[in-house]
Amino acid sequence: MVTVAFITVFVAVSDARATAQGLGVTPPDQFSVADGFEVELVHAVDEATQGSWVSLTVDPKGRLITCDQYGGLFRIDLTQTPAAVEKLDIDFVGAQGLLCAFDSLYANVNARGEKNGLWRLTDTNGDDQYDTKEHLIPLNGGSEHGPHGVIPTPDGKRLLMVAGNNTNLPEENEFTSRVPQVWDEDHLLGRMPDARGHNASRMAPGGFILELDPDGSNIEVICTGFRNPYDIALNRDGQLFTYDADMEWDVGTPWYRPTRINHVISGAEFGWRNGTGKWPSYYPDSFDAAVDIGPGSPTGICFGYGAKFPAKYENALFICDWSYGNIHAVFLEEDGSSYTGRYETFATAAPLPVTDLTVHPDGNLYVAIGGRRTQSALYRIKYTGDVDDKVAQANPVAAKARTIRQELEQYHVADDALPVGVSVVVEQALEQLGSDDRATAFAARIALEHRDLAAYQDQVLSADTQRLILGSLAIARHGSAEDQAGLWSALGGVDFSALSPEHRTAYLRAVGLTAMRLGEPTAEQRQSVINNVAAAFPSGNDSVDRELALMLVYLGHGPATEQIVAKLESAPSQESQIHYAMTLRGASQGWTRDLRTSYLKWFNDIQSARGGMSFGGFINNIRKAAIESMPESETTALAGLLEAPKASEADAAPARPMVKQWTVDELVASVSQHAGTPDFDNGKAMFAAASCYKCHRMGVQGGILGPDLTSAGGKYSIRDMLVSIVEPSKEISDQYGATQFLTEDGDVIVGRVVNMSGKQLRVMTNMLDPSSIRPVNRDEVMETSPSRLSMMPTGLLDTLTKEDIADLIAYLRAGGRETHPIYGKTVASK
Repeated sequence: MVTVAFITVFVAVSDARATAQGLGVTPPDQFSVADGFEVELVHAVDEATQGSWVSLTVDPKGRLITCDQYGGLFRIDLTQTPAAVEKLDIDFVGAQGLLCAFDSLYANVNARGEKNGLWRLTDTNGDDQYDTKEHLIPLNGGSEHGPHGVIPTPDGKRLLMVAGNNTNLPEENEFTSRVPQVWDEDHLLGRMPDARGHNASRMAPGGFILELDPDGSNIEVICTGFRNPYDIALNRDGQLFTYDADMEWDVGTPWYRPTRINHVISGAEFGWRNGTGKWPSYYPDSFDAAVDIGPGSPTGICFGYGAKFPAKYENALFICDWSYGNIHAVFLEEDGSSYTGRYETFATAAPLPVTDLTVHPDGNLYVAIGGRRTQSALYRIKYTGDVDDKVAQANPVAAKARTIRQELEQYHVADDALPVGVSVVVEQALEQLGSDDRATAFAARIALEHRDLAAYQDQVLSADTQRLILGSLAIARHGSAEDQAGLWSALGGVDFSALSPEHRTAYLRAVGLTAMRLGEPTAEQRQSVINNVAAAFPSGNDSVDRELALMLVYLGHGPATEQIVAKLESAPSQESQIHYAMTLRGASQGWTRDLRTSYLKWFNDIQSARGGMSFGGFINNIRKAAIESMPESETTALAGLLEAPKASEADAAPARPMVKQWTVDELVASVSQHAGTPDFDNGKAMFAAASCYKCHRMGVQGGILGPDLTSAGGKYSIRDMLVSIVEPSKEISDQYGATQFLTEDGDVIVGRVVNMSGKQLRVMTNMLDPSSIRPVNRDEVMETSPSRLSMMPTGLLDTLTKEDIADLIAYLRAGGRETHPIYGKTVASK
């Protein structure tokens, strides 16, 4: 990630003001904002009369319109100083999405006790007040995972709107769907609901995006599988994006999915399921994220188009993180017919419950904060330097790839709506199933799934490997029991050992869906797959090994149990360990007394691990399921291990012995001069021993509360990496910095604001334990300032030897890849 220079000016709140108002409105001078930008307070919202603002739009006269989460609509005239705010003269409550279009104000209501869904407000008598309201699309709402943002389609003729996973689709006969309506849970070994009961009854399809006419007719489902995206935005090429929410209670588990930017393509499924059931990003029937952001609470998003900003930011996608108080700038990069990208923190403050933002015709970015009855305000972010006029260069290769994908997407309709004949569609879709472009191959499969199975089944079953595997997903999802044998036979002819990791996970998913959707395999069929895949486990590829473990347990392959227990004990990240522990709960074959003992002891060892609010409950539920699956003879013999482990016993486990309180200078010398080839396995083990996995990712493993370290070795020198570990407070990123709160009682609380409600701030005080939350009443806070101490603990290397540290640094420089050249030559100073 490119480092951005920040202007950070923190001014302590005076004692007199703090005593009277506590924190009050977050002052502009407490923002950290990208170099060259400044923040102005436009309006401090009076809670008693104007509520807490959660949405923004610009009307045809350049005025802003906003809505109180629990109250009415307000209009802001920015031409006056101070800005003039008026409450609109219409009875209306709780719009979490607003849009002025088609001579109307569209408002997506999501409020308890209200008629939720999409409304259209109009001014019928020309008095500059909305006097008529029509309920275009009734939807359930009231929870915060309800109906949200609304925007025009790329051609400006229709509307797009997004809703969270607690929202039901319109009545079945009121919409068509680009997503084939065969969604299901699709878990080979089943799943567990959230340990605290959250959304336990919510099943597929999850959150969704609709397209519709301005009058609310001709509703079409564009995609499904979200948790709770709050807003949507279109880039200049008419491509749709959203910012989906994580489930913060899942932090530390293998099913945790960080907040992420999704490129929304036609017919896509994004894999949200409740509890442990979130689909991994590598599933071929779940479209992956464009950019993973990390923990947070997504709210408004918009592109910077029209802002008087440098081209870098004018072309950025700005996204709001309500809980951590961040506005990130996402820089999307074309990748075939889809996108990847990177992001940086554009503006932040504590607290800053940012709810929505919009670019105004005056060239500035306007930002609203509020929600959940927190202190609300409106800010203006403007650029004070010279604006360049550099125009982004078109990428003809990406444009061609998008054209191919979009040609397939026009076939995501019923036969009677096709622009060409069915045979032409099948021919083109089968051709593009072999595309190396994931989005194109995805679009091709969806085009097939809208056709009758007979139109493509035989061609898929006789196709080459990739087309067979991806086409098998379509057959499994739309076939019947009569199709099981033919599909199983075709998949049995695939040489698993010859497949790439990506195709291996796709193959295992295809076999799994065949079993789940078309019927249990026979003993002969089970053995044929075991013969094909068992020798590949373990492969060393984390995603492949996770899916192999699931498949081998499902098939009842006894020898795999010992191998999975070994993976459980050797996997360096708690994520992978938990995956194998959960998989083993379903294993009925291959157990010995020693394996049972090792498995049960693991539940004692994991007690020292930390995660989100549901983490401990998930572990307890997996353990309970494991014990319930044991035969009575085993429960009697292992009774001593069946008692619930106590945290105090786990905490008393022996710690690694102290080696030395290392300094950067002595480590730079010893690491740089270390002779010999570094030890990959030891470096990986030291990454775990130094608790790096708890907060940081390396490849696909690890935590998400700190920066991803996979690419660190390509950006930083040995000294830079050692300084970051040994002296973490020397330079603290705004994105991961903590805030110091001084209360009127003299208490000092240091941490990151992760949630808010009314006057109460919830502050995470320990990154190694994400559930360590301290409540802080904002009315009792006298001062806030950036903490000079990093939330990353010190002394992490003090239990490691010089040789261990050299191997750890090599592991970081290699990005966790054993194939890196560093493992074939002597470590050299950089």
